[in-house]
Amino acid sequence: MYRELSIALPGTVAWSVDAVGSGGSFVLPDGCMDLIWHEGGILVAGPDTRAHRTTAAGPRAIGLRFAPGLGPTILGVAADELRDTRVELNQLWSDAAVRRLSDAAERDPLDALTGEVRRRLGAADPPVEATIAARLAAGASVAEVAAALGWSARKLHRKSLVAFGYGPKTLDRVLRFDRALSAARAGVGFARVAADAGYADQSHLAREVRALTGGSLSELLSQSGSAANRST
Repeated sequence: MYRELSIALPGTVAWSVDAVGSGGSFVLPDGCMDLIWHEGGILVAGPDTRAHRTTAAGPRAIGLRFAPGLGPTILGVAADELRDTRVELNQLWSDAAVRRLSDAAERDPLDALTGEVRRRLGAADPPVEATIAARLAAGASVAEVAAALGWSARKLHRKSLVAFGYGPKTLDRVLRFDRALSAARAGVGFARVAADAGYADQSHLAREVRALTGGSLSELLSQSGSAANRST
């Protein structure tokens, strides 16, 4: 069962999965990156461009999900290098750093992950890319975001690849889908969801949902809470 946990880290959501069944779990694109402890080790989930169903089963996983644009600051790797991938942490960090985190996680995985992230963040201000994501999530257009920053479209695209794993248009598409799904889960009618999220109409919403997930909005709503987890 998937559940979210309360922590005091900006731009970060902690989550746990007590068990992942033999059928795996359904993972949806959200523009985020995750640092995940599981009983076999520690891995990183890169930003997804499409939904997929995991195949691995396991009894327990605990993770930290980083808001779009924050992951590279913490993990020290460009997001586009991890797009649509899951990699073991020892492929990204030194053996000593992974060993230190793994030893601490044996006692308390959530406390170990949180402490490491807090140490790496330090007193740094949120990266400007977090502002990009926030503006897009609020419904601003890519052109409006570029203009607000005083950037060219090319610079915005280049910065977005490193920060989010894909260009601003793809990020906008993913975040708009996430807004629509959240509204639908809250019980808003599909026509209103489409209008509020910025789709041309309900048919446009349906096409985008199928393109990103392979299914319909109704099918997504019928998924269990594990649809939100990115454990493998």
